[in-house]
Amino acid sequence: MIKLTILSDEASEIAEELHKSIAESNTLKGTNNQPLIAIDQVTSQPDDVDTENVSVLLSDPDLASIIIDKCSALTWCQSTWAGNAPLLNAGKTDYILTGLKGVFGKLMREYVFAYLLQHARNTKAFEENQRATAPRWQASPRLPLNGQTLGIVGLGSIGQALIPVAHAFGMTVIGLTRSGNQVEGAECVYTPSDIKAFSSACDHVVNLMPDTPTTQNLLSDEFFNALKPHSVFINAGRGSAVDDDALLNALDRGTFAHAVLDVFRHEPLPSSHRFWRHPNVTVTAHTAAESQPGDIARVFLENAARYLEHLPLKYQLDFAKGY
Repeated sequence: MIKLTILSDEASEIAEELHKSIAESNTLKGTNNQPLIAIDQVTSQPDDVDTENVSVLLSDPDLASIIIDKCSALTWCQSTWAGNAPLLNAGKTDYILTGLKGVFGKLMREYVFAYLLQHARNTKAFEENQRATAPRWQASPRLPLNGQTLGIVGLGSIGQALIPVAHAFGMTVIGLTRSGNQVEGAECVYTPSDIKAFSSACDHVVNLMPDTPTTQNLLSDEFFNALKPHSVFINAGRGSAVDDDALLNALDRGTFAHAVLDVFRHEPLPSSHRFWRHPNVTVTAHTAAESQPGDIARVFLENAARYLEHLPLKYQLDFAKGY
């Protein structure tokens, strides 16, 4: 049996989804029809966790990182996030850490193309024309996505989820990854050593790289200075990948058109930061693809069934690689 501790800002909602799914499941019950998963503790407060006895933890990484070093009996932690830097950098590595994957693609598609389409169709200009004291019947400039190239920095499961939508809009997709290995649907895949060539080949770019030592400031002067004047840059990966000064300097010079930023080095983004007031920056407060309790429950239960069968768990993270 799994004795589960849930530590999350949405602990109660996750527990409710788990109770519902366990009750309806036949595979997660023993021969006496008793559940093989017992939810032992549900909390949003790290100090409430029985750190000496917790063996399986379902948790937000930032909350788990506060107590992880004290969890001496921990064998497995299922994260509720896609990004797991707080736990990967915490130092403790003698347990299995699994990430949340396969649930963010549908939300990321909405986010990315909402802003690309807003720019392509110049919706703000038409709104301003309509709201003007004397409404203006004016064909404001537009630059359709059809025929343009979308660059995706980080072609994991979330990045790959964007490819068919880009194709549906008539876009070509290119990627940038550590390995440079070909990805289905991407016309070309570059490595960081060719970042200038990658950037100059893009009309718009989405960053989805994780937070690792090799991605720190990956997107700096060389990257931003090679973008096109009409380019939109969207960062929905990690704030640490972006050199903030390089981004702002390029925008100030008109090197590229607009930045849509969802993630930052420090969150919440300090009120004094220039991003808040820059006319060509949109701040979306880390909302691009938030995990849902039902999705978290589904991924955990899929792995729990494997855990009970002593099978390798899905989405296991490598502490040495940082992802």
